[in-house]
Amino acid sequence: MPRPTGRVLTLLELLQSGGTRTVAELADRLGVDGRTVRRYVDHLIDLDVPVESVRGRYGGYRLAPGYRLPPLMLSDDEALAVLLGLVAGRRTGLMTAGHTASETASAKIRRVLPERVARRLDTLLESLAFTDQPGEFATPDAGILLTVADAVRHRRPVSIRYTDRDGRRSERTLHAYGIVAHSGRWYVTGTDPGIGEDRTFRLDRIADARTLPGSFEAPAGPGPAQRVLSGFATAEYRHEVTLRIHGTVEQIRAHLPAGVASLEEHEPAADEDRATERWLRVELRAERLDWLPPVLASLDRPFVIERPDELRDLVIALADRLASHARRA
Repeated sequence: MPRPTGRVLTLLELLQSGGTRTVAELADRLGVDGRTVRRYVDHLIDLDVPVESVRGRYGGYRLAPGYRLPPLMLSDDEALAVLLGLVAGRRTGLMTAGHTASETASAKIRRVLPERVARRLDTLLESLAFTDQPGEFATPDAGILLTVADAVRHRRPVSIRYTDRDGRRSERTLHAYGIVAHSGRWYVTGTDPGIGEDRTFRLDRIADARTLPGSFEAPAGPGPAQRVLSGFATAEYRHEVTLRIHGTVEQIRAHLPAGVASLEEHEPAADEDRATERWLRVELRAERLDWLPPVLASLDRPFVIERPDELRDLVIALADRLASHARRA
């Protein structure tokens, strides 16, 4: 059974979460009766914590506005969630600063944890393994990320200085619709009003960002994440590939997701849906073609290569190798 001091600290955590808490709610959360809740409130007041009593039908207790909260307190579950979040953020590259910031944040949390809790968390983190190797990702500047986020929220134009993948530098205005995290990188997507077209930019390639006067209306249609994925699927690459695959949408998307290929879904008949097998046109762009034959083989669905001829040759070569290996066995 928790000690009274532990319940008093739990009461403080509940009040710190904001709003007015009824006596019945607090009693239920603490596992005590209403009289005990009032006694715990008196303990907090004796410690100079300004707990206010709110009268009325929906009354209860709350902390006085402007009260400066004591140092951060985390439960075991909260500490575990924060530390695992920092570890996952480092592994996936979704950090707004270098590894040093996440490491120092982890160290600060560990330093204030009770020894028992810290030991249990260390045991978990030491036992944790990942199926993929950590990548080295360029992280965006936190100030730029926050500036762009503010422009997105308030629908204000933002001026950015950008360096593209070929090293070309430019300064442009962007009507930013949203920020998207994808495959270990941060992107901002929106419209370039100078050319009236949608654009997606990697945040780590933005050297400077500042909001501009004015406002804009976000267009209807796909959300920021879908815009980014569609942009990847239609970006300019060395090879343009067009296929026709017989299968369901789910079967094809399991191997060729929206970030890789665009899928032309014909209007289904009355008795058709996404689970109906039919011929669908798939288009994608790629710098290299050698990864596509194994993907098409793993689909295990009838397909027709419309272009390029080079892909057809690679598929035939893969089929010959597999047949040769099978005969050898």
